[in-house]
Amino acid sequence: MRANLTVLDNIALIPQYRHNLKYDTAADMAWTLLLSAGYQTIANQRDPALSHAERCVAKLLRAAIGRPPVILIDRPGMLLPEVDYPPFLFALLDTLAAELNNCWIIDYQWNRALYDARFDYPEMSETPT
Repeated sequence: MRANLTVLDNIALIPQYRHNLKYDTAADMAWTLLLSAGYQTIANQRDPALSHAERCVAKLLRAAIGRPPVILIDRPGMLLPEVDYPPFLFALLDTLAAELNNCWIIDYQWNRALYDARFDYPEMSETPT
């Protein structure tokens, strides 16, 4: 995220850059995502003023606005050190389900129990073949 831009501007920057959209169109798209997530109150805040949870939401929306095939959340505990992150992420991803294609969460093996109630894992061997 660009520290000199508001959350709305950070999210809107992606379609402006990738699809050459005008700011007003891109900002409307960003505003819609913020409303969908229930975080419209952070639209005019800049990165240094955000909590860890708000920053995570902004980053996720910044990624989601481009509708990529996969969004990867790598070690969410590092992004959300003061948040009980599995329930937070599950609620956020459920709220944004219509806006996301696939979202993968990569975490340490020892944190697997945090996700067991949510996911059915394929069997994996301990040694690569």
